[in-house]
Amino acid sequence: MRSTMPRLHGQLWLGIALGVFTFLLQSSTVHADTHHDQIEQIRDVGSKGQGHEQAIDALAKLSQADATALLPILKGMKGANPIAINWLRGAFESIAARSFGKSGPVPNKMFADFAQDRSHSPRARRIAFKMIRDDAMTAELVPTFLNDPSADLRREAVAYYITVAEKVTDDQNQVDMVRSIYRRALKGAVHDDQVKQIAAALKALGDDVNLQKHFGFLPRWHIIGPFDNKEMKGFDVVYPPEKGIDLSQTCVGQMGDVTWQPISTDDEYGVIDIAMQIENYKGSVMYATTKFVSREDQEVEMRLGTPNAWKAWINGKLIFAREEYHRSTGMDQFRVKVELRKGVNTVLLKVLQNDQEQNWAQRYQFQFRFTDEAGSGIRPDQEQLTLR
Repeated sequence: MRSTMPRLHGQLWLGIALGVFTFLLQSSTVHADTHHDQIEQIRDVGSKGQGHEQAIDALAKLSQADATALLPILKGMKGANPIAINWLRGAFESIAARSFGKSGPVPNKMFADFAQDRSHSPRARRIAFKMIRDDAMTAELVPTFLNDPSADLRREAVAYYITVAEKVTDDQNQVDMVRSIYRRALKGAVHDDQVKQIAAALKALGDDVNLQKHFGFLPRWHIIGPFDNKEMKGFDVVYPPEKGIDLSQTCVGQMGDVTWQPISTDDEYGVIDIAMQIENYKGSVMYATTKFVSREDQEVEMRLGTPNAWKAWINGKLIFAREEYHRSTGMDQFRVKVELRKGVNTVLLKVLQNDQEQNWAQRYQFQFRFTDEAGSGIRPDQEQLTLR
C-alpha cells in the first residue's frame, strides 16, 4: 500500500507557503497604508505652524520605517510644499542610511527608473538619482537629462557635456566639433555659472552668446511715473495704470503730468535701471508694461529680480505683491507660477522706491522673464511687440 505521507507533506508545505505569502502581503499592505497616512500628515504641514504637532509625530514614526517606505516617500514629494518636502527628505535619508549604509548595495534599477520618470517631483528624482551606486548606470543616465524639468539633473548633464568638450583635442580639425558640443550644452544650461563658462568657451572659439536672449529676459517696456509714495503710502493706492493701460494716456503724477515712455536695455541680464536710465525719484511709484506673445496656453514661471517693493499683473490679474524695500537682489529672486494664454499677454509691474537716502538704498531697478520649471527662458512666439 502506497504511503500518503509525501502528498500530505506537500499539501502541508503548500498551505504553509500560501499562509506566509498571505501574511507578507497583508503586512506589506499594512506598511503601505501606514506609510501613506504618515506621509499625508507630513504633507499637510503648513508654513505657519498648521499641523506641525501631527507632522512631527508622523515624521518620527516614518523615519523608523524599513526600505519599503522609500519609494512612497519620493512619490509623496510631488505637489508638496517646501517644508513638507524637506521633512520627507529627512525621513528618506534616515531610512536610506540605516538600510544601505555608506557603501552597501542599493536597488540601483529601482532608483534609476524613478529618476527617469518625469511625472515625479524634480527634487525627488534628483534624490533618487543620487542614490544610484552603479557608475555605468549613472554614466548612461546623465546625458538624457539635458532638457529635463529638474534644474539639478540638467546641471549634471550640462557638466557632462562641458567635460566632453574639454577633453576633445584642440586640434584645428576639431574646432567645429567642440563648438557643437558647447552649443548642445548651452541649450540645456539654466545655471548662471555654467552658462558663463560655456559662453566664455564659445567666445574663445569665435562664437558669441547673447545672454539676454538665452535667459529670456524682456528688454523692452513702456514706463510711466513717478506717482506718490512718500512715507511709503503708495503701495495700496490704485493709480490710473492699475485701472487700465492706455499708452496714449496722460496722468497726474507726483510732480505734474506724466505719460508712458519707451524704455529698453542692452544689459546682458535684462536689468531695467530706473535710477540710471530715468531718475531715482525718492518716495515714488513707477509702472512698467510690456507684451508677450505665447505660442500656446501654458503654465510658466514668472521670474523677477528687484530690490524694491513691487506688484505684478498678468492680463489684468494681480499675480503677486511684496512690500519690502532694499533687500538683497539677484536673478530670479522671486518665482511665481502663472498662466499665459495663447497669443498676446500683457504684463504690468508696479515698482516702488522709498525715501531712504543711504548709499545702499539707491537702487531702483528690475529684471523680468518667463521660464519653464527648470529655469530655461521661454522666448516669445514673436519678438516683443511694439507697444501701442
